[in-house]
Amino acid sequence: MTLSSVATRYAKALADVTATAASGLSPEDALSQLRAFASALAASRELENALTTPAVPTSRKRAVVGRIADVLKLSPIARNFLFVLIDHRRIALLGAILHSFELIVDERLGFARAEVSSPRELTDTQRGAINAQLERLTGKRIRMRVAVDPELIGGVVARIGSTVYDGSVRGQLQTLGRRLSTER
Repeated sequence: MTLSSVATRYAKALADVTATAASGLSPEDALSQLRAFASALAASRELENALTTPAVPTSRKRAVVGRIADVLKLSPIARNFLFVLIDHRRIALLGAILHSFELIVDERLGFARAEVSSPRELTDTQRGAINAQLERLTGKRIRMRVAVDPELIGGVVARIGSTVYDGSVRGQLQTLGRRLSTER
């Protein structure tokens, strides 16, 4: 089993737990709390080593995670999830698990993720228009991440999953070139 499939299994389990109304913890809150822990883990090389090395007993790792959870005011569900990761020696996968968790929750809520590139920073109006167009194309609500790509002459390129919507000047010129070459 690959590490990404392991991360996805843990992420699905967390999504299942937070999806129930009885959990008292929304997926967004769980993500926020676990990201705070991941930030604390990333900020301290010593902490990361202590939690990932097999030389440190699990009981000591749990005690450290418990203290950090108290400081960060983590919910019992987030705390217990971290304990499960410690018990199964998967704490090093926390970043990958959170990424998978975010994708799973978005999918369950009917969102699609779009990576949009443009030659310069987009205005709010342009972002709204692109978002609306992508929602029409996919039939889903869109969570858009925009990046500036100075290689583009003009227009935008949007990637949703494996589908690319190329509205760039370069893409239009390439399409025109292909059509002209086939008409000879």
